[in-house]
Amino acid sequence: MNYGMDGKVAIVTGASGGIGRATALAFAQSEASVVVSDVQEEKGEETAKLITDQGGKAIFQRCNVADEVDVKALIARAVSEYGQLNFAANNAGINDIQKDEYEQDVWDQSLSVNLTGVMLCMKAEVEAMLTTGGGAIVNTSSIMGLVGNPMQAAYTAGKHGVVGLTRHAALRWAESGIRVNCICPGVIETPMTDIVSQNPEIRTTMEGMTPMKRLGQPEEIASAIVWMCSDQASFVTGHPLVVDGGATAA
Repeated sequence: MNYGMDGKVAIVTGASGGIGRATALAFAQSEASVVVSDVQEEKGEETAKLITDQGGKAIFQRCNVADEVDVKALIARAVSEYGQLNFAANNAGINDIQKDEYEQDVWDQSLSVNLTGVMLCMKAEVEAMLTTGGGAIVNTSSIMGLVGNPMQAAYTAGKHGVVGLTRHAALRWAESGIRVNCICPGVIETPMTDIVSQNPEIRTTMEGMTPMKRLGQPEEIASAIVWMCSDQASFVTGHPLVVDGGATAA
């Protein structure tokens, strides 16, 4: 769907594949100029090329969202290249599945990317958006930001933190024209969830736990993210939007 974002500028972090890549492409389909960001340079450049090959506007900027210097450089590049920042999809994240979630190095790495990274991005994005009268930010949380998980302490804590941080920012900046929401995907078929999608037994189990009896697709999350940034969602802020095939309703 084209939400008429011509002349607007969007940043997407974690855009080398999966939900991030789908979101970058969805912004481009709505005619926004897109700043593609990731630590995986080759795949990130590939995402930007997919957009430009289709006639869209995109550039790639490497960014480790847990590094404030990198984050500031990302926002500065967007503003210098396109003159402003209107939308941001803070999607970069890591999964600590199959690791000892109580090891401090695992905990620190997970929280630094999944929660601190979102905070650092929002801090810089809000500063840029205030100069042009506002904007819209969508942070990627998870259904693990709303329910518990006995296997992933750090991931679950971080994603709960994203929901709380989103609500805080939505209240703080509501009168400044900046809307802040988050997306809470269920199990989505992406490179991050290969352990699920490529193991027939685990996949069948996960599909069985989802009332729609299938895994979600990155494009289904991307379309929700771009909608939340669009004028169609102009009265939506502070909301954790669940897109999970009914998993948390069961």
